Amino acid sequence: MGAGPAGIGTALALSVLPQVSIGVVERGEIGQTFADWPDKQRFLTPSFTGNGFGATDLNAIHPETSPAFSLGVDYPDGAQYARYLAAVAQHFEVPVSTGTEVTAVRADGQAFRVDTSRGPIRARTLVWAGGEFTEPTAPAVTNAALAVHSSDSRAWQAPAHSDRLVVIGGYESGIDLACHHVQRGSRVTVLDHQHPWNAGAGSDPSYQLAPRTRQRLDRAMGTGRLKLARGRAASIEQDRNGYLVRTTGGARHPSSAQPVLATGFGPGLGPVAGLFARRSDGWPLLTADDESTVTPGLFLNGPALRHDDLRFCFVYKFRQRYAQIARTIGDRFSRDTSGLEYWREAGMWTDDLSCCGVSCAC
Repeated sequence: MGAGPAGIGTALALSVLPQVSIGVVERGEIGQTFADWPDKQRFLTPSFTGNGFGATDLNAIHPETSPAFSLGVDYPDGAQYARYLAAVAQHFEVPVSTGTEVTAVRADGQAFRVDTSRGPIRARTLVWAGGEFTEPTAPAVTNAALAVHSSDSRAWQAPAHSDRLVVIGGYESGIDLACHHVQRGSRVTVLDHQHPWNAGAGSDPSYQLAPRTRQRLDRAMGTGRLKLARGRAASIEQDRNGYLVRTTGGARHPSSAQPVLATGFGPGLGPVAGLFARRSDGWPLLTADDESTVTPGLFLNGPALRHDDLRFCFVYKFRQRYAQIARTIGDRFSRDTSGLEYWREAGMWTDDLSCCGVSCAC
């Protein structure tokens, strides 16, 4: 369920198994979430064609493909990556039913009934790969509806008749937006109580700003038009000059344009939300094989994957689990899974999670 990199990639791994019938359903077109990205948004992870030397392109979903090769760019935008996904699905003949929205999912112990806009589907096993983009998260801020979320194209447009902008949230999307608007001449304040731009120890890109973002941040700071402010937003007000963001500590940050909420996304589980237990932080609770702990046969892949403190929110991370899900399903139905070793040889299969999260020495 979902024809993004998680859905197409998992289907590609499953296609290695003999005597397994696979189908992908997608509410829009292949890569719809990426097609919906704002025009100025780019990948944080670079693409480079090193496949022939054992270094699979970070944004590839199959070992024999490379977005850098097929697209000719190193940091794809959403529309470009959607084209890559569609080309991969076509080349490997992945069966995808586009324009098919999943409206309900029911489990009866032996199989699943999936109600869609084109009628019901029965399946022994489901993989939810719907992504997060449909569930933007708003903070607990009074009058948050006065702001616009970073996933909205309006957040990237030049503010009309204004030169001040407040961005609430200082991780990747917040800094990305701030640098974008500083480059266009605006004065921007980024507000975050955790000051993630000064993250401490560790080298996991899920907790640290990407190198490309840090370079852009340094350039933006050099203009004198970017302010990084530590504080927790409490309320947003509208006045004659535009908007005013107040913090819990009493600080006031004026914004002549609508403030932007760069506050991330929820897990985006849609109709399967009730079929997963939740961790203490609200994210789906999974077995070591990415399966629901309360609904056997229902798996999760994509940026919502969490195991302890590990976040699989980049393509190069959650693609490591395509083969793991496929092997689990194959073993359950006594299918030959030896063909999946190709994914391990290509560096696209991590079945021992204890090796993840290791910090770089230098």
